[in-house]
Amino acid sequence: SRMGSVLTQLLLLWLLGTQPEATIRVFVVPHSHLDVGWLHTAQESMQAYVTKVHTSVVEELTRNKQHRFIIVEQEFSRLWWDGVASAKQKLQVRELVGQGCLAFVLGGQVMHDEAVTHVDDQILQLTEGHGFLYETFGIRPQFSWQVDSFGASATTPTLFALAGFNAHLISRIDYDLKEAMQKDQEMQFMWRGSRSLLAQQEIFTHVLDENGYCSKGFYWNETAVFPDPPWDGMDPNKTVPVTLSNVQHYADTLSYNVRRRAPWFLTRYMLWPWGCDRQFFSASVQFANMDHLMGYINKHISQFGVLMVYATLGEYFQTLYPEHEPVQVRDHHDFLPYSSDTFHSWTGFYTSRSGLKGLASLLYARESMFTRFMLAPHRFLDRAWALQQLQKLRWTVSEVQHHEAITGTHTPRVSDMFVGRLNNGMHGVQKLMSAIIQDKFPAHTGLEPGGYFAVIYNPPAWTVTTIITLTVDFPEVSVTDESGHPVPAQVQNSKEMPSVYDLLVLTMIPGLSYRYYVIKPSRRAKGDTQETEAMMANTKQFGRRPRRHDSSVGRRLAHVENDGYTAYLDKDTNLTHSIWERQNNQTIQVTLVEDEVNGDEDQGPISDNYVFTSSETSKSAWETVGMEILVTEIQQYFYRTVNDSDPAYTIYSRLARGPLGADGELLGHRIEQEYRVGPLELNREAILRTSTNLITGQVLYSDNNGYQTQRRAYKHHENNIARNYYPMTQSAFIQDRQSRLVLLSEQAHGVSRQGSGQMEVMLHQRLLVKQQWALSVNVTLNDTSVVHSVLWLLLGPSTLTRDLGQRSGVALQHRPVVLLRELSETARIHPRPQHQEAVTLPPSVHLQILSIPGWTYNSNHTKLMQNLWKGEAAEAKAESRRVLLRLRHLYEVDEDPVRSQPVTVNLQSMLRGLGSVVSVEERSLTGTWDISTLHRWRWPAQEPSHLSGSSSHPSLHPGGFPITIHPKEIRTFFIYFEER
Repeated sequence: SRMGSVLTQLLLLWLLGTQPEATIRVFVVPHSHLDVGWLHTAQESMQAYVTKVHTSVVEELTRNKQHRFIIVEQEFSRLWWDGVASAKQKLQVRELVGQGCLAFVLGGQVMHDEAVTHVDDQILQLTEGHGFLYETFGIRPQFSWQVDSFGASATTPTLFALAGFNAHLISRIDYDLKEAMQKDQEMQFMWRGSRSLLAQQEIFTHVLDENGYCSKGFYWNETAVFPDPPWDGMDPNKTVPVTLSNVQHYADTLSYNVRRRAPWFLTRYMLWPWGCDRQFFSASVQFANMDHLMGYINKHISQFGVLMVYATLGEYFQTLYPEHEPVQVRDHHDFLPYSSDTFHSWTGFYTSRSGLKGLASLLYARESMFTRFMLAPHRFLDRAWALQQLQKLRWTVSEVQHHEAITGTHTPRVSDMFVGRLNNGMHGVQKLMSAIIQDKFPAHTGLEPGGYFAVIYNPPAWTVTTIITLTVDFPEVSVTDESGHPVPAQVQNSKEMPSVYDLLVLTMIPGLSYRYYVIKPSRRAKGDTQETEAMMANTKQFGRRPRRHDSSVGRRLAHVENDGYTAYLDKDTNLTHSIWERQNNQTIQVTLVEDEVNGDEDQGPISDNYVFTSSETSKSAWETVGMEILVTEIQQYFYRTVNDSDPAYTIYSRLARGPLGADGELLGHRIEQEYRVGPLELNREAILRTSTNLITGQVLYSDNNGYQTQRRAYKHHENNIARNYYPMTQSAFIQDRQSRLVLLSEQAHGVSRQGSGQMEVMLHQRLLVKQQWALSVNVTLNDTSVVHSVLWLLLGPSTLTRDLGQRSGVALQHRPVVLLRELSETARIHPRPQHQEAVTLPPSVHLQILSIPGWTYNSNHTKLMQNLWKGEAAEAKAESRRVLLRLRHLYEVDEDPVRSQPVTVNLQSMLRGLGSVVSVEERSLTGTWDISTLHRWRWPAQEPSHLSGSSSHPSLHPGGFPITIHPKEIRTFFIYFEER
């Protein structure tokens, strides 16, 4: 019975408190590490072992309520719950969760990577998993289990605190740092991940010791067989079970393991993870053996000095919390990069499968576009179908944040699974977007066919001035806006296909708003001045030039310039000679090089999907270079040999001129570059290297997940180059006292500073790994793809680049969405779009998400639990008038004298363009807590908690809903709009 289980557990906890002081109290936390795509696809894993894990664990915990189990990632739980579990099993799960025998920790869709994921996508996958758990069981995870991410980001403590977590668990940090922390008993600490928020969003953090999350030598499970389980249901098993004859040996081994590890921690309580990858698919076998062993040890406490009890992670921390002595405080620095030993620096995955990294963040614009549409009067659109399209893509994007997915550390077959699902998800959402456009602009008859109707949507809540590129199949083009007025535009030969053209249109779009253009073949007769044609770009072509090293290089220069820069091109080599930033009189050199790396373990340290080992020799990757200059765009083609017809590398550089005003300033003070790299030759890594005359010393700055910046001082190691590579999810920069060079990226890369004034970015890898383990499981990186990387470059006074850099990073991540419809006999040429009012935020505040999640749960926790008890929750319909809004302050507390100030926003006024706000609820990060009811534990620390910003937000009242956002704060709301 439940009461009997609780009494048994209380008895054991009482025993913990009545044993001699020297007794080590061991909390055995059973778990199974289930990777959502690594060596096998999700479907293969479900079939081979995951289904059996869930089914056998539920059966075993139902049989014996003293047993415990934690479930971490929700993707497999959801698949089992929705597609496998019987009504009886679902009832058993609800009972086990209510009794505390089965616990969900972390609770995200997956255990996400922390190095190369963007903060928006981390929050998405947490929100997906938490929404499922809250909707299904009414529970909200309060403890994390982030044990297999390859390093730990300082963004995580802030996010997890905002999500309502009371304690945080990590494992993979530098081997030498972990050794030092074990020696100094610093494996538990308060982590203040943000230097602006400090103690406001700190979290108690526990580092697993050198044994990690596995308990080698104590598995009695079988071994999973892929792709199908054995026909007789008997998986192979070579582990000797615990018997009367060997239990003493097992007990000696386990107690020695415990006593050796105990001195690394401050308290007598030890967390002992029991499990590993693909464990517990025969839970009864596992528990029968461990029951025997633990029972024997607990009968001989005086002999072993150990008392053992099954526990969930929450039960361990609940025991620890009231008795823990003050722990040290760690500041906002992260645990990146991660090295497992001297020659294994896990920095290669920052670039592995770069193409997948470029696909991993797709939702932002589509979410707000759909929300805006649904809140406005519209014709019929099947809401259930529409939400289903978005929910499929949310699931897939969440899935790809997994620590063996976006990292590129999986098999080619799993890569095909991820890419296929992303493409399918995007296809469904594109159908939804087309339906929205069709609904907003219904067809009219009687007009001649030909041409296109373009809809451009700007998702950030700022006015954006940018150049959009449309593909057309006619060179003589007229472009008109929604009012029928001609629009200046430029036509040039397409970069994609020889038979079509790129149409470049300079556009200015307010926040969350549309621009509409009609594009028609020009039929202007000679002398007709009524119709304005797009200008055909004047193209200067330079023949292919061989690589040269003589002194004549740099004597004949062409140039292209915009408001801030002049790019000089060498006519004798077709290479970029230099880029001159005029305001501070600084120059940049940009080069592409290749490293040839070792992939054979017999020849020394290797580079593979995970680790990077530099050969320390770089060379040019081409013999000839072709170049074209089209007004403000430079196109350079790099050929590996003289006779190659296809380039190995292509660089498109644009120096656009922006109109006057703050929005145009963003456009005119950057250089936009697109790199197309590949296919590479085997065992090559492609690197972009920038060099300046900045006196930067040995310091690089790179971002944590697009949320905050880390100062990276050069560290001298035996494996110097690799251990000084860092993840760049969105930005990196170097600086001296006057100037700053900023690189902005729309996807993750590895970045490093190997010399003063220099910064390099790894763009692509192709590796043939000759390592027994990698070959046996097919985790190799023979990536023959062509990757497309977009980088924006800003160089100039620190004050200017500091201001423009944050907003430019968001602008690159969330560029306008372009939707094209062919004009036909049933399409009117100048639609009369409904009046739209922009949604505009101050420049230092970013609209992080605006979406209709479609959850069915009641946001009142008491009512939700009543509905779950009555069984009414399953019948609830999606709440389509509840909008999820999240705002983020972009600046640190001392970053800028103006932008770093707290900002007050009136939510009703800000959202007026979407509708009339009826009520506002402030929520936890993932939406499951009413913020006024969220009371996190306050662990004792060795220094006082100096709060920064507002530690508690005032309740919201009708009458404008003003809120104040402090530097680096992220605030989440449910907004309810009036029905229209």
